[in-house]
Amino acid sequence: MNPHDALTEIATLLERERSSRYKSKAFRAAADAIQGLSDAELRDTAALRRRKGIGDSTLAVIQQALAGDVPGYLVDLRERAGVQRTSTLRALLRGDLHSHSDWSDGLTSIDLMVEAARALGHEYLALTDHSPRLRVANGLSPERLRSQLEVVAGMSDDGFTLLSGIEVDILEDGALDQEPDLLAQLDVVVASAHSKLRMERGPMTRRLVAAVSNPHIDVLGHVTGRLVEGSRGTRPPSTFDARAVFEACEAHAVAVEINSRPERQDPPDELMALALEIGCLFSIDSDAHAPGQLSLLDYGAERAERLGVPPERIVTTWPLEKLRAWTGRDRGA
Repeated sequence: MNPHDALTEIATLLERERSSRYKSKAFRAAADAIQGLSDAELRDTAALRRRKGIGDSTLAVIQQALAGDVPGYLVDLRERAGVQRTSTLRALLRGDLHSHSDWSDGLTSIDLMVEAARALGHEYLALTDHSPRLRVANGLSPERLRSQLEVVAGMSDDGFTLLSGIEVDILEDGALDQEPDLLAQLDVVVASAHSKLRMERGPMTRRLVAAVSNPHIDVLGHVTGRLVEGSRGTRPPSTFDARAVFEACEAHAVAVEINSRPERQDPPDELMALALEIGCLFSIDSDAHAPGQLSLLDYGAERAERLGVPPERIVTTWPLEKLRAWTGRDRGA
C-alpha cells in the first residue's frame, strides 16, 4: 500500500482509540516528512533515517508498505478497532458542532480537521476551540479568536461548510468566558463547565440555568462533566437539579449535547431520558481533538438511538439552512 496512506491511517486509528497524542503526532509527522518522495527515495533507508520525523517504527511501516504488505502496526490497529459501530441514526447525521484544533488543545491544524470531516461525508463542522480562562488548553483570547475567524472564513465551498464557533467556559456565576459582541459573531456557541465541578447542587443549578439562558448559547456541552473511563481516570458527575436545567434548555431552544467520547458518555442515560421527556433538542457531537476522533460520532448515535431520541430533535441531522435558522434565532435580551 502507499506508505503515506499507511502512516496517515495509523495516526487516524490511534486518535480514534484516544491513544497517546505523541504516538499519533509521530505518525502524522512521518507522513508529512515523506510527502512527495518517489519510491526510489523511500527505498534509500540511510537517507530516510536522516530525515526529521522518521524513526524506527515509522521506517518499518514505510518499508512494509513499499514491499506491498499492510504494515503489521496497521493490521493490529485495524483488529483493535474491530467492526465499526453502526446505527440507522448515524447515517442521518449531517455534521458535528464540537471540535478542536491546535489553536487550543487539539492535535492538528484546522485544515486536517476539515479534510477528515469531508472524508466522513460531513456537510458541516463547527470549530469550537476553548475560551481564554482554560489556560491549560491554550484557550483563545479575543484577539486570537478574531484571527481564527479570518482563517475559518476561507475553508468552505459548495459541498462543505466550516462553521465558526467556540467552546466557551461557563464561569462560576453562570457568565460566559468571552466578549458578548464576539460571541454574537460566531455561527455556533457551545457552553461547558470545566472547573469547580463539585459545586453544591443549588449553586451549580443556578450556574447552568444562567448559562443556557444567555442569548448567545446554542449547545450545552458535556453537562455533568463526568469521566467513566480512559487515561484521565474517572470523575463523578456534577450534582444539580437536572429538571430545572433541561427546562431552561427547552425554554431557550438550547440543545443538550450528547457527547460521543467514550470516556464521557455524557449525559448519563437517565438524564438523557429526562431531557427527552421535557422536550429538549439534542446535538450529537464528537468533541474531537484530532481528525481520527471525528468518527466517535458512531458512539453518540448508537446511544441516542438506543434511548429513542427522535432524529428530528437532533440538530446535527438538520440541513445547514435549518441549522443556521436555529442558531440565528431571536432569543431576546
